[in-house]
Amino acid sequence: MRRRQVGTSGLQVSRIGLGTMTWGDDTDLEAATDQLVTFVDAGGSLVETCDAYADGAAQEILGEVMADSVPREDVVISARGGLPGGASGDHGARGALLDALDATLRRLRVDHVDLWQLPGWDAAVPLEETLSAIQVAVMSGKARYAGLVGPSGWQLATVVERARATSGVAVPVAAQVEYSLLTRGVEVELAPAARHHGLGLVAWAPLGRGVLTGKYVEGTPADSRAASAVLAPYVEARRNERSARIVQSVLTAADGLGTSPLAVALAWVRDRPGVASAVVGARDGAQLAASLATEKVELPAEIRAALDDVSIPI
Repeated sequence: MRRRQVGTSGLQVSRIGLGTMTWGDDTDLEAATDQLVTFVDAGGSLVETCDAYADGAAQEILGEVMADSVPREDVVISARGGLPGGASGDHGARGALLDALDATLRRLRVDHVDLWQLPGWDAAVPLEETLSAIQVAVMSGKARYAGLVGPSGWQLATVVERARATSGVAVPVAAQVEYSLLTRGVEVELAPAARHHGLGLVAWAPLGRGVLTGKYVEGTPADSRAASAVLAPYVEARRNERSARIVQSVLTAADGLGTSPLAVALAWVRDRPGVASAVVGARDGAQLAASLATEKVELPAEIRAALDDVSIPI
């Protein structure tokens, strides 16, 4: 699998990443081990995790797999703190961020993460305080690089400019954002800001939360995320008339290329300007293998243009 530079930094990652959102819930230790071994054997490196996944169990499983089956040096760990929410100040405060990072390191059984993604924008905490957490994490060696999760364009620019003006603070190198044929809003403001400031994009949900695979065209499969009481709202947010038109175009492109809708949708995101890696999740090794097979798929210019047209942001 080909590697890419994250923005203008020295960090190199596989252009397809492995997500661990289902680990500890739908994916047990055995299945997770199968996934990570399959991923690394295929040349993959970037593994995305979050302390909110299964209340930390996903990170514990990842730590166990690395301890027993996959060498730590073969994995580039992208770890983010808990999802924004709750009381103001609970995800931007220096103490809360550093405590969360320490807890992540314990669960992962490692002494550092390669990319520490800070969650959200906390208006209740001075930006200088949040930046000081980055300084402590990088200077202590607990994080090699820092990034941002879901910022707007102006937030990204503000953080980068403030970091550059503050002595000793590592400038963020990545922005983790939802990006797919169904969600192209990042192209309006965020992607140009990231490109201008030298940050790479880490795209999550590149398959439109599963909708772009075409599995929901004729209903809701019993073993799909949309059939899960917990994950149904996550999927349903991407099922509408506009999505149906885009999915049909993906199906047509896949038929013409002799490949899968998954491969078409993933290849489209993977090769968008500024994208360092597109992160995919999987229920098992077989499902992951289908995503990894996309490495060999390159979309012709005319098909890419047609998909661009049908999915233009509105």
